Amino acid sequence: MTDTPELALPLLAPAQAQKHVTVNEALTRLDGLVQLRLQSVSVASPPVVIDGHAYGVPSGAIGDWAGQEGHVALASNGGWVFVPTKPGWHAVVLDAGAPAIFDGDAWSVGAVTLTPGGASMVLRSVEVDISITAGTSVTTPVIFPERSIAFGITGRVISELTGTLTSWDVGVAGDLTRYGSGLGIAANSWVNGPGAPQVNWSPTALELTAQGGDFADGTIRLIGHFAELSLPASV
Repeated sequence: MTDTPELALPLLAPAQAQKHVTVNEALTRLDGLVQLRLQSVSVASPPVVIDGHAYGVPSGAIGDWAGQEGHVALASNGGWVFVPTKPGWHAVVLDAGAPAIFDGDAWSVGAVTLTPGGASMVLRSVEVDISITAGTSVTTPVIFPERSIAFGITGRVISELTGTLTSWDVGVAGDLTRYGSGLGIAANSWVNGPGAPQVNWSPTALELTAQGGDFADGTIRLIGHFAELSLPASV
């Protein structure tokens, strides 16, 4: 055996010359894999090498990553070291702001469970900055995907809401105050609106409604918190 079975760390051979090369390679892999932080699992083209950075190589990878799908790419000494990934490995994916579990084929971002068949429950928090436009209401981009289970909304006013309004509400079509009402308009005003879990059978946006007047300008940062249930792998 030339490598360890779990992390593929290189082992010293009897009477090996230049032992430091093998030992340093093993330490580099440990440094990158312990407390695993992946910069991304969706970038297919190798970025600029920054020693210590790690990436989950996705399907369709090109360049120096071609043929390394499913491996962890560790930046080291100006190049890349590739480590085979095993089902059940955990990581934090920094550009997604979420934990992930490797399901045997790819990283399932947000997964908190993983069955033998590859199904999982995924928890997500999606953040979007909403630039307020003039009028009595604003519709956001889709926050909750289809078949997601929404737990609630949090958010903060990033720049003061101007206009003739005195407060604002946040909800969804048909329930305009589901996640908050009478909310503040000054910078750093906040909303923390948990609610009974709601299934969104179709992609769902939020509706922001001005109270006491109209919106004119401002920015609100909103985060939707929800779960998704994933299917087992095809057979």
